[in-house]
Amino acid sequence: MLGTGPNFAETSNCPAHHPLTSRILVTTLSVIKTLRSNGWLVVGLLWVTACLNYLDRLMITTMRGSIKEVIPMTEAQFGLLTSVVLLIYGFCSPFAGYFADRFNRSYVIMGSLFTWSLVTWLTAFAKTYDQLLAMRAVLALSQVIAVPASVALVVEYHRGSTRSLASGLLLSGAMAGAALCGLGGWIAEGLGWASSYKTFGLIGIGFSFVLFLLLRDPPVTESVAVNGGSETPPVRLGDAFRSLCSNPSFLVMLGFACVLGVVGWSVIGWMPTYFKEQFNLTQGAAGMSTTLYLNIAALLGMVIGGSWADRWSRTNAQARFKVPIIGLCIAAPAVLLLTNAPSLAFALAGLSIYGMARYFADANLMPMLCLLVDSRYRATSWGLSSFCSAMIGGVGIYAGGLLRDAHVDIGRIFQFAAANLVVSALLLFYVQRRQQNAALKLNPVPVPG
Repeated sequence: MLGTGPNFAETSNCPAHHPLTSRILVTTLSVIKTLRSNGWLVVGLLWVTACLNYLDRLMITTMRGSIKEVIPMTEAQFGLLTSVVLLIYGFCSPFAGYFADRFNRSYVIMGSLFTWSLVTWLTAFAKTYDQLLAMRAVLALSQVIAVPASVALVVEYHRGSTRSLASGLLLSGAMAGAALCGLGGWIAEGLGWASSYKTFGLIGIGFSFVLFLLLRDPPVTESVAVNGGSETPPVRLGDAFRSLCSNPSFLVMLGFACVLGVVGWSVIGWMPTYFKEQFNLTQGAAGMSTTLYLNIAALLGMVIGGSWADRWSRTNAQARFKVPIIGLCIAAPAVLLLTNAPSLAFALAGLSIYGMARYFADANLMPMLCLLVDSRYRATSWGLSSFCSAMIGGVGIYAGGLLRDAHVDIGRIFQFAAANLVVSALLLFYVQRRQQNAALKLNPVPVPG
């Protein structure tokens, strides 16, 4: 009879209320709560997410033959499978950044990972070229929000002398994903291209549940002082764009992103061709050499540039600008070295130096933006920078093709890239001096009497 006897849930026979079970449950919840507040765990979780992001996006380039055996297409159509991702990714980046600023970043990242992993798995069932192209477009739409949300979340957890290293480690996950995308081609050779997409799609879906368990936004303790210290107003797209586009330093940073984008995409797009022609390598050997050396060097550059800037920032407030400037000044002559190298060994050395030094800038990009823009619009500022880099970078690759059609030596393209690295350093130096002067006005150095 209901209500007359002891509640079953209150008896000692109920497993959920057994003393040992309760202690295990309390301990488990305590461990999860502690892990959620660990900033370095957040970096680790998002490193895996960034790795899967780039791996799922780029592995198609390693399985050209396997896909064309099943789905007939021209070379131009196969190239479009990659181009459509870059175009959609670039155009949507500013709005994706705003979305990451407007809503809970942890949930945004989880949703993005789950969605693009599901799309990756579904891609395995494409039977026609149009279906495959459509899935690539949806993949770009579902992935675009993950990176701006991730870098913004990491700098929220790392607000002191670990910010650059944390950002660099996060972005090194993207480099690792690019380097590991050959796994897709390896699986495709033995089991077919669809198996690669099923495998990595299921891995991503599974990992999204790990994020659901462990990833959370940090408590709000850093905000912009507005309305006399009252509650921070909600993020609105128009306000975000107006704030950023009226910030002279940020506009220069957009120019910096454009110039550096031309360099980065030109090197990625044309370096394999240069190695093949200059040193008589096969297509596969040229592609593997440039990809492997560049991505490993970039990964090291992220870690070195980030940790160096963090350590230096303890004694120099402008360190997050100065380290990338130094890196760019090293990268420029490294490009000239590889374009004038007498042997393959010297060329690979130049490529490695370029890759390491140039990526000092990427490790410190979000920490630099944190010093320049309203904290409410950090992900939006990253999205706008990504838009400029992708769009202008794509134009740079196309311009390189036009120069090639005009029978211009490919070395000239890289000489132009070296000059652009110097321009990038000068733009960053201008922003650094502007920030330094602004800081001096706020805290003038007293003149000894």
